[in-house]
Amino acid sequence: MQAEQEAQFQEFVRARWSHLVRTAFLLTGDAHHAEDLTQTALAKAYRSWRRVSRADHPEAYVRRMLVSCNSDRFRKRRVAESLTPAPPEVPGRDRGFADVDERGALLDALAQLPPRQRAVVVMRYWEDLSESEVAEVLGCSTGTVKSQASKGLAKLRAYPGLARMTSSVQGGSR
Repeated sequence: MQAEQEAQFQEFVRARWSHLVRTAFLLTGDAHHAEDLTQTALAKAYRSWRRVSRADHPEAYVRRMLVSCNSDRFRKRRVAESLTPAPPEVPGRDRGFADVDERGALLDALAQLPPRQRAVVVMRYWEDLSESEVAEVLGCSTGTVKSQASKGLAKLRAYPGLARMTSSVQGGSR
C-alpha cells in the first residue's frame, strides 16, 4: 500500500473506530467480540483499501464487511452462545441502575434474534439507515429488510424483559 493510501486508511480508522465498534457490539452483544469483529472487518478493508476508498461511502462498505464477518462468525461457530439474563448481584433501584437494566434487557433481547434479523434491526433502528440503505449494506431486497424488521420487532416486543418494561411504562403514563 502506498504511503498516501496508508495515511487515508489510518485516518479513516481513527475517525470511525468507536462508531464501528458500537455497531459491532449491537450485532454481537459482547464487547470483546465487537472489537474482534471490527478488527477483522478493518483488516479486510485494509487489504482492499484502494477499492474501498473509491466507493461512494467507504463507511457503508466497511459496515457491510462487519455484517458479513459477523455472519461468518456464526457459520464457523456451531455452538450457540448463552448470555446470562442478569448479573450475579442485583444492584439498587435508583434511576441510573434502571437505565442499565433496560439497556441490558434490550441487549439480551437482541441476542435472541437470528443474525439476519439482528443486523436489520441494528442497521435500521440504531444506525438509522433507510430501508434501501440497509438492503444495500446486507445485499438483499428492500422487501426482505421490511419483513426481517417486522419479524425482529415482533420478537423484541414479545421478549419477556422488554414486555415488562413496556407494560410498566404504559401503565405509569395513565
